[in-house]
Order: sequence, then C-alpha cells, then structure tokens
Amino acid sequence: MKQYFVTGTDTEVGKTYVTCHLLRAATQAKLTSIGYKPISAGCDLVDGEWVNEDAANIQKASGLSLPISEINPIALKPPIAPHIAASEAGVELTQDAIEKGLNHLQSYNVDFLLMEGAGGWRLPLSLGNENAPTRYLSDVVKSLNMPVILVVGMRLGCLNHAMLTAEAILADGLTIAGWVANDVTGNMTRYDENLTSLKAMMPAPLLAEIPFKAEPSDVVLQHAIEQLV
Repeated sequence: MKQYFVTGTDTEVGKTYVTCHLLRAATQAKLTSIGYKPISAGCDLVDGEWVNEDAANIQKASGLSLPISEINPIALKPPIAPHIAASEAGVELTQDAIEKGLNHLQSYNVDFLLMEGAGGWRLPLSLGNENAPTRYLSDVVKSLNMPVILVVGMRLGCLNHAMLTAEAILADGLTIAGWVANDVTGNMTRYDENLTSLKAMMPAPLLAEIPFKAEPSDVVLQHAIEQLV
C-alpha cells in the first residue's frame, strides 16, 4: 500500500480538490483507493449526522464506497479552527483517535491511501497552559512516518509559504513525495515566472499543475500517480 499525507501552504489552497483528483486518477489507473480526512470543522446535519463538504467529496472520490464516518471520524460543526471547535464541543483531538481511523482504513488493504490534513502543516490538536499548543497534527504524521504531498496555492506570497512549509516538513524528518501547483486565483501576476522559481527552489518534484477553474488533464494526473506509485 502506498499512503501519503496531503497538506497545504495554508487553508483554502485546494487540498481536497487535489486529493479528490488523485483518488480518481488512481481508480483510472486500476488501483483501489481510499481518502481519509480524520478531522474536519464546518459541517451540516445530514440524515442525523454531521457531514463536512470536503469529507463528502473525498468519500465520493474514493475507490471504495464507505460510510462518511469512516472517511471523517471527527466532524466538528462550526467552521473554525478545529482545536477551538473541539474544545467548545468537549471533544479531545487525540493521536489514538486519528490512528484508529487510519488503521481501520488500512485494513481494507487498498493500493493507494491519502490522508488529508486540515489547514496548514501546524494544525494544533491540544492546548496547554495559557492556551499554547502542546501537540500538532504534524506530530501525528511524524510518528506515522508518512511521506507528504504539499499543495501550493499559487498566489502572491506562495514562494515564502511553500518554502517555509517544506522546511518544516523536512525538519520533522519526513519526506516530501512531491508538490502540486494549484492556481487558486487565476490572476497571479507573473504566474509562470513564480512557477519556474518554485520548481528550482522546492526540494521535491512537481507532481502536477492544476489550472484555475479548469479540470487538469488525464495525462497530467496519470503522470502524478505514476510518480507516487
């Protein structure tokens, strides 16, 4: 089984969009696949359970048809920072809960598994004295020794965000399997020049380039899958 953690340079950079495309591309490549979003914040009540839109999209894109509770075991109602939403709901975000959900999905023995984070790399899970974070989701990924796919939201400031995130991932002793350039605005000044700079600067290969409000080609996605499996 090939498994990766999908993170981004910030929130709203297209992690779920990229995750879903990679899962569908894996299916097209005749690979069984599952997406896992252990923590989400921002849910609607659907048929008696809280459902996050991103998690629902990952559920649909996965090669196996599974209950939303398996894809997204920790679903928090308000669309705010998950550790704050969890604290208000009296829910503890623990490594054991995250790993339990992952282990369950691993038991399906699929070819390709993507675990998507929330927000950026340093997502707080628990708070200590004076509300200082004591544990991050990145600590869980580190303990799992899971290689990382970094989604870069192509917009002003992305070079700094991409490099700082990459440096943090590598400092945690993890491997960056590759990165995806996702055009999130469609109007980034000097887009091509910035993409060229990132290709030279990033310590990992470019897996795919996702155009603004347009579907990436099957060729691009299949090339990404080939690099990952």
